[in-house]
Amino acid sequence: MNTLGFNKEPSKTTVVVAMSGGVDSSVTAGLLKEQGYNVIGITLQLYESKDSAKKGSCCSGLDIYDARRVAQKLDIPHYVFNYEKTFKKEVIDYFIDSYANGDTPIPCIKCNETVKFRDLMSFAKKLEADCMATGHYVKREGTTDKALMYRANDKTKDQSYFLFATTQEQLDFLRFPLGSLTKNETRDLAKKLGLNVHDKKDSQDICFIPNGDYKSFIKLNSKEGNVLDRSGKIIGKHEGIHNFTIGQRRGMGIASDKPFYVVDILKDTNEIVVGDRENLLGQSLILDELNFIMPDIDISLPVLQIKCSAKIRSLSTPVEGTLHKKENIFSFTFDSPIESITRGQACVLYDNERVLGGGIIKQKLN
Repeated sequence: MNTLGFNKEPSKTTVVVAMSGGVDSSVTAGLLKEQGYNVIGITLQLYESKDSAKKGSCCSGLDIYDARRVAQKLDIPHYVFNYEKTFKKEVIDYFIDSYANGDTPIPCIKCNETVKFRDLMSFAKKLEADCMATGHYVKREGTTDKALMYRANDKTKDQSYFLFATTQEQLDFLRFPLGSLTKNETRDLAKKLGLNVHDKKDSQDICFIPNGDYKSFIKLNSKEGNVLDRSGKIIGKHEGIHNFTIGQRRGMGIASDKPFYVVDILKDTNEIVVGDRENLLGQSLILDELNFIMPDIDISLPVLQIKCSAKIRSLSTPVEGTLHKKENIFSFTFDSPIESITRGQACVLYDNERVLGGGIIKQKLN
């Protein structure tokens, strides 16, 4: 059994590596090449950037160039495929539509779910690859059948929140060589392997909005509406619900001695509701777009009650609660109230370190 779980020599095991041009995917390719695997690098061009060298972005022209240089250094085949149309349809349009509906989306989740895993994995299988590897910080355990996902050792870099939509079939085919490493260890390996990206900064912004100004990017037709307090009294005006997200404190243009927070966004009436910080607390939510990585649990049962933990922000700590299923509706109730349950964000489920799956928050219940 080789390190990727196959009963054959590494040299006879073909691995497609998704190479974004950053240090993580570059080290992934380098480690597997060093271990003797037959490595093929693939980079996806996802959008056309006016400034391809913009710092803080990813998947830009500069990143494609960096990925190509790494592949040359490692002496592995490298292919670049243009997925701009698919990316626009599956990720960018979804992002814009979500804000128009008063939700706060996470485009990285949708990108992993569609373009990077579904489409790229399909191509990897056409190449008759044994598996596909990425530079995500998450751990995978098990054989090629019914694998399980776990949080990365380095909790400051753990990316399981963004991968909850990974299907069982995809997880069986995927490998994550960096899940047991820290970021510093990855950079040290990049230096050891002689990779030019060893000191490349991590991407910080949404890749297709490298300046971070999503409001200008969306360019929705602004429709003025009312800002309400929790009693329904009009206390101000806003210039478009897409300019707001739950928990937001600034940018409301309301003069007050005490701070106001956005506590609700009413799409149907085009209104923003503001309140005190304690009004952000909630305990239950309804989930949509569900995915479960639970080969040992029968999710099809009409009624379920699973004690587990969940988090609604990528870098937060999972909080204990219970997943419920009744009348084909899934909900999650935290043991104690938490702040800023936000429509469009993910609620990811855990059993200690194991990732159970999750869904998109459709509604805050209380």
